[in-house]
Amino acid sequence: MSKKKKGGKRMSANKMVEKLEEFFRSHPNKSYSFKEIFKNLKLDTHPLKMLAIDLMEELAWEDFLTPVADNAYRLNVDTQVQEGRFVRKNNGKNVFIPDNSDLSIFVAERNSMFALNGDRVKATLLARREHHMREAVVVEILSHDKDTFVGTLRVEHDLAFLSTESNIFAHDIVIPKRKLKGGKDGDKAVVKIIQFPGKESKNIIGEVIDVLGVSGDNDVEMNTILAQYGLPYKYPKAVEQAAERISAEITPEEISKREDFREVFTCTIDPKDAKDFDDALSIVQLPNGNWQVGVHIADVSHYVKEGSIIDKEAQKRATSIYLVDRTIPMLPERLCNFICSLRPDEEKLAYSVIFEMDELANIKNHRVVHTVIKSNRRYAYEEVQAILEDNGVVDGTGEPAPKRDPKDYKGENAYLLVMLDTLAKQLRKARFNNGAVKFDREELHFDIDEKGRPTRAYFKMSKDANKLIEEFMLLANRTVAEDIGRVKKGKKAKTLPYRIHDNPDPLKLETLREFVTKFGYKLKTEGTKGEVARSLNQLMDKSSESANQKLIQTIALRAMMKAKYSVHNIGHFGLAFEYYTHFTSPIRRYPDTMVHRLLTHYAQGGRSGNKDHYEELCEHCSEMELVAQNAERDSIKYKMVEFMNEHLGECFDAHISGITSYGIYCEIDENHCEGMIPMRDLDDDYYDFDEKNYCLVGRRKHHTYRLGDALRIKVARANLERKQLDFTLSDDKE
Repeated sequence: MSKKKKGGKRMSANKMVEKLEEFFRSHPNKSYSFKEIFKNLKLDTHPLKMLAIDLMEELAWEDFLTPVADNAYRLNVDTQVQEGRFVRKNNGKNVFIPDNSDLSIFVAERNSMFALNGDRVKATLLARREHHMREAVVVEILSHDKDTFVGTLRVEHDLAFLSTESNIFAHDIVIPKRKLKGGKDGDKAVVKIIQFPGKESKNIIGEVIDVLGVSGDNDVEMNTILAQYGLPYKYPKAVEQAAERISAEITPEEISKREDFREVFTCTIDPKDAKDFDDALSIVQLPNGNWQVGVHIADVSHYVKEGSIIDKEAQKRATSIYLVDRTIPMLPERLCNFICSLRPDEEKLAYSVIFEMDELANIKNHRVVHTVIKSNRRYAYEEVQAILEDNGVVDGTGEPAPKRDPKDYKGENAYLLVMLDTLAKQLRKARFNNGAVKFDREELHFDIDEKGRPTRAYFKMSKDANKLIEEFMLLANRTVAEDIGRVKKGKKAKTLPYRIHDNPDPLKLETLREFVTKFGYKLKTEGTKGEVARSLNQLMDKSSESANQKLIQTIALRAMMKAKYSVHNIGHFGLAFEYYTHFTSPIRRYPDTMVHRLLTHYAQGGRSGNKDHYEELCEHCSEMELVAQNAERDSIKYKMVEFMNEHLGECFDAHISGITSYGIYCEIDENHCEGMIPMRDLDDDYYDFDEKNYCLVGRRKHHTYRLGDALRIKVARANLERKQLDFTLSDDKE
């Protein structure tokens, strides 16, 4: 019998390190002697054993291993095994982000355990060697972030597959034919994973839970966007049935409990296509010459009781979602468009903040009360704007209409509307003097035909009529928050969900300061909130007429933190309010309903609400708000690509709206649609990304592309599936 050959091939140090790391990672909680290690790794020659011992010493020095005896080691779990989030990327550069860290650690596909994007995982860090990036290895998947995905079905002979828009799965989701639920090749579908990849199989097995329809259909595409974010695209029947059972009748008994504003001039001012009227304004002059202005808000909490099936659904949704061509309401249609909506010529229940103010909008007193109202008129913003301009208002100047005899004002209820505008402008002026940040954001809108196709793209600016409503809503929100939050020294404020907005990011603010200095502008980055905000406003004012205005505003916005909900009040930087909440839109925001309920509870002498419970709800509402914003943004992107798909090959004047390491974002001047010139198409030079100065610089020719630069572009590609527009630089000079 032949003797077994010992040792086999020689092994390099790198290969040995890989084998040792893999072995210890596979047994993270166990100690091994040299003898056990040699046996498991089949190291049966003296040179291989000595190499292993030397390398284990190095790995111990690098904190990858921990010596447990003179001749035994185990994995250093304390420093090497961490929990965190796995991020899968379609370029293969997956990363592990440890908890409480911004650090992104590379995870090679072979070391991913086929974890999905967003999964919570346990990972070990590989020993870091010279000239190597830090790497991690997933050793356990703790929980999956989601188990339903949206994509396009690809049906073959024996199997079907789901291809997702993001294309970040290591493998397509495999769907047995019996699990297709009638889905056909090319259909958009929602698929639930029934088997995740593991040691036995790398495949992801799923089943179709809903077929959305044929790709390209407008309804299908909008529902696909909602489904991708886990947002509801249809209303549960049980909730709609519960809404149908709610009585719309307002009883004399209920009226007797409320202040009666049915005889006071009241109106709603909303977009012309609005169906849900959250808020109304009333105005009347008092005998003492002051003005009584009522901010009346739909009394949703009267109809939607806490813990009911409707309330649970509203809480889960947390917000209405506004896609380009439709609204996905938080509440069933019967409530949001009919029973609760402050429709004209109908008696409605409201929760109101009633102000007494002089002609300079100084607040003399206020009260927060339940009311019954009857709106006299439903105005669109455009109608009110026309009345204001007919009476001498020049939009954007901040100046009210010239004073004249009440009888001489032109238009229906013109005197009262002009008075509301005058008071609103006083409030606005005071707010900016107090340090509110002045950002007038333009919003991209589309005209849509009957099939949902975009026919025109344009920017919509906020005019004086919009600002009139905005100012009184801000006042009501602030007043309600102050009533609860501002208490006498030594007393504890009762629980309330606040709308908070932290100070700008100091590093980003400093970057902005350094950047604007190059254009001759100054910016104060230290001092009180008010001083910093006023300095930002001065910057916006001074740069408003320059070519760099949009550029500076874009960078300034990036320095701002995101507003969110919390019971822990830190004030609102952007508005310069010490106390602020959301009270004025309970039809479309759940936090407003929470505030209404707490205010009613406190007015009746109730104890403070449970802080932990309400903070949890606040966090959920903040998260859902971001999700809804992303869905809304995706619907705009889709319509943008759909609109520009009709203009392939055409050339347009544009300007640079964003710069990244992988390309230049450009916004077309004519229609404000945005696309990207990929870096690979800039073939005249090799360009480096200068992040600090927001530009690309050519290495050889030193040509520079900066934010705000004018370009002539050609529409090259329009990918509806990925909602992506690609441009190229145009030679066309016309």
